[in-house]
Amino acid sequence: MPLLGPTDPLPHRPRRVLVAGTSGAGKTTLASRIATALQAPHVEIDALFHGPGWSARPSFEHDVHRFSAGPSWVSEWQYDQVRSHLAGRADLLVWLDLPRGRVLRQVVRRTLLRRLRRQVLWNGNVEPPLRTFLTDPEHIVRWAWRTHHHSAARVVRLLHERPELPVVRLRSHRQAQAWLRGPLHDCTRPAP
Repeated sequence: MPLLGPTDPLPHRPRRVLVAGTSGAGKTTLASRIATALQAPHVEIDALFHGPGWSARPSFEHDVHRFSAGPSWVSEWQYDQVRSHLAGRADLLVWLDLPRGRVLRQVVRRTLLRRLRRQVLWNGNVEPPLRTFLTDPEHIVRWAWRTHHHSAARVVRLLHERPELPVVRLRSHRQAQAWLRGPLHDCTRPAP
């Protein structure tokens, strides 16, 4: 199946949706909006992964296998240890393929706001001090810059592994909005 764009009709009403993209692209926001449109649960995968003190939760893989066995869900496509499993269960992948500069602006803004507001994230975690941008090679801003190109490579591999899986490529938030209001909305309407 070829890549679908923001105006291409979906071949069916999706039930298990993954949202792909680099860190900071807006996957979680888009996944939440898709879940609302489909009236499906949104499982924020970061909440399953991050334990207190930013440690990996021991039950992460079990939790992912449990929710993905369900009939409908929307989640983000990340974390190598579960990426293949989730791709095998999904019936639609939405690829939020934003330019690197746009992602960088978004992730910097989000990180600053979360830190300045001391926003509590998953399991009591808060963004680390801003100086860690300079000292931590895995800092989210540095990570987003360094790994931006990985999403495209993953999607290309998935297209070869699962050629029957519909993949929608959205290159801007405007395209995402058009897709939500157009093809996704159209497939959720009751048949006449």
